[in-house]
Amino acid sequence: MAKNYVSLKDESVRIFKNPILDLFSRVHWSTPLIFWVPVVIVSLYKGFTSGVSLLYTILLFIGALGFWTLAEYILHRYIFHFHPTTALGKRISFLTHGVHHDYPNDSKRLVMPPLLGAPLAAIFYLAFYYVLGERYVYPFFAGFITGYLIYDMMHYAIHHAKSSNSFLQEMKTHHMVHHFNDSESGFGVSSKLWDIVFRTLFVAKSKEKVTN
Repeated sequence: MAKNYVSLKDESVRIFKNPILDLFSRVHWSTPLIFWVPVVIVSLYKGFTSGVSLLYTILLFIGALGFWTLAEYILHRYIFHFHPTTALGKRISFLTHGVHHDYPNDSKRLVMPPLLGAPLAAIFYLAFYYVLGERYVYPFFAGFITGYLIYDMMHYAIHHAKSSNSFLQEMKTHHMVHHFNDSESGFGVSSKLWDIVFRTLFVAKSKEKVTN
């Protein structure tokens, strides 16, 4: 099998000529927590002060956690693994996700920089606001961002943490298959659910190849 990475070392290559942009493309794993946990807290507070009941807050929060897993799958499969044909498109694809596949153990590019995450979050917030309205958007957005934080922390842990936790080990195997065996399989990082639903599990694809 052809090598589908550049380096497995924990090294961080320069991807922008501008030193400021390049600096902000690298973040410590704790940066999303520092940046987004206050957003979650404020969103929950604003939900309560807007009159959203505890029951509705819990239901919206849990629903948003589930919705995040679908958004994670769609973003990873259709945005991060989009195959552009133009030079500009290829450059954008490399900056957003290709560099991670080339340098999968780069500890400074395993979580999403707020520079990229904040505009995406703003787009989702506006969509949620349009669908749910001013009151209910707050607990839903809080749950959605919490789901994203779980994803980011799991992604870092899968690549760098040593754990005997069976679920984390299972998801690590799932993600390593995506990196080193078939990048068109295993798009879920925090959950396999949508890979099962949309038949993008590596095992399922292998069985299809055998039976066809």
